[in-house]
Amino acid sequence: MKLILLGAPGAGKGTQAAKISEYYKIPQISTGDIFRKNIKEQTALGKLAKTFIDAGNLVPDEVVIDLVKDRLTADDCKNGYILDGFPRTIPQAIALDKVAKTDVVLNIDVPFEIIEERLTGRRVCICGATYHVSQLDGSDVCKKCGQKLFIRDDDKIDTVKARLKVYSEQTAPLVEYYQGLGLVRNIKGNSVEETFDEIKKVLDTL
Repeated sequence: MKLILLGAPGAGKGTQAAKISEYYKIPQISTGDIFRKNIKEQTALGKLAKTFIDAGNLVPDEVVIDLVKDRLTADDCKNGYILDGFPRTIPQAIALDKVAKTDVVLNIDVPFEIIEERLTGRRVCICGATYHVSQLDGSDVCKKCGQKLFIRDDDKIDTVKARLKVYSEQTAPLVEYYQGLGLVRNIKGNSVEETFDEIKKVLDTL
């Protein structure tokens, strides 16, 4: 079972990927994890990727693709995998098609106004706890450790709008690309459990 997860920032891809991974016993693969592993192990590709990251530049498609191709040859991918955050562009998708056959593309669909409310309402603590303002009853302290909560730069409204704009321009066309291949299954991004139940219904038919 070889899956690709698509959806805007804040749509819940990471949460659902973790649940799919646990339930179906297949690895969740993100390019961020691949970068970190290769850089830590100082592989040739990791060293190359680090030169771009250290310079504040995007890692070129050809390097990203080589890193992903290498990861997909690992033993834990024999029974399938979930790609979370890759491909991000049409050229990356075309390159992936040449080295791996994708079974289904799950597109988690959440209206942008709901994503904005989710992300801008998020509050985090240095202990790692995460909350939404709707859970806090006006409080601004962590229920676990008592530290003052804060809003991450990524969750500020201007940043959220910018991230959604980039998604619309660069990544959203992937949905149309994979629809042309008959691979897309649209999933309503409601509650975590409702979304996962809908995903299971799709995957259990494969």
